[in-house]
Amino acid sequence: MKILKYLLIGILFGIVMTKSEAISWYRIQEMFRFQSFHMYGIIGSALAFGVVFIKVIKGKHLKSLEGQEITFKDKNFSIPRYLLGGTVFGLGWALSGACPGPMFTLIGNGFSVVLVLIASALVGTLCYGMARDYLPH
Repeated sequence: MKILKYLLIGILFGIVMTKSEAISWYRIQEMFRFQSFHMYGIIGSALAFGVVFIKVIKGKHLKSLEGQEITFKDKNFSIPRYLLGGTVFGLGWALSGACPGPMFTLIGNGFSVVLVLIASALVGTLCYGMARDYLPH
């Protein structure tokens, strides 16, 4: 039953990504060329929703599907760290034309070439995992 909930959430996510055109490489290129507000509006809406939802989770002490209380850890804010990470993430996003979340939606829409991007993302994650102990955090 629990897997069905996750499956339904994933399907809903895919529908929202497709209908909002957030999976369109054209829309992503428009964003990085500052030619359209479309993607900034989507990202801004998601950010605003996330802020409100986290406040609700913290205020109401909501629990996960497993019954554990959801907690958030405070992080040390480091401007150089976030600038470097954001730049690398943004370059990958701009060069591939796909963000990690919508990559799976693209597969669901029949774009099997995205499997190359997912494989590349997994290799990048593996490389990070191997180098993590040597990186400043």
